[in-house]
Amino acid sequence: MSEFTRPVENLSESAREYLDLKVDDLKLRTAKGLSISLNHLLSMILVLFCASVVLLAVAFGSILLLGQLIGSYALGAFIIAAVFAVLTFVIFRMRDKLFLDGFVKLFIGLFFEEEGGPGDE
Repeated sequence: MSEFTRPVENLSESAREYLDLKVDDLKLRTAKGLSISLNHLLSMILVLFCASVVLLAVAFGSILLLGQLIGSYALGAFIIAAVFAVLTFVIFRMRDKLFLDGFVKLFIGLFFEEEGGPGDE
C-alpha cells in the first residue's frame, strides 16, 4: 500500500465509523423517545382507570343522595346521567385544546429536545 492512498483509506474508515455512530445515536434516541412515550401512556391509562373508579363511586353516591332527596331514585339517575351527558359534550367540543395540542407538545418535547438540555448526560 502506498503512502499516497493511506489517508484516503483512513478517511473512508473514519466516515464509516462516523455513520455507524450516527445510526447508533438514532437508535438510542428512538428507544429513549419510545420508552418515555410508553411510560406516559401507561401512567395515563392507570390514572384514567383510577379516576373512572372514583367517578363511578361518586356518580352512584350522587344518584342515591339525589334520589333520596327528591323521592325517586330513577329521576336521580336521569339527572346525574344528564350532568354526565353535558360534561361529555363539553369535553368533546374542547377535545382539540385538551388532547391534541397537549400531545403535540409532548411528542415535540420528547423527540426534538435540544442538545445539552436537561436530561442529557
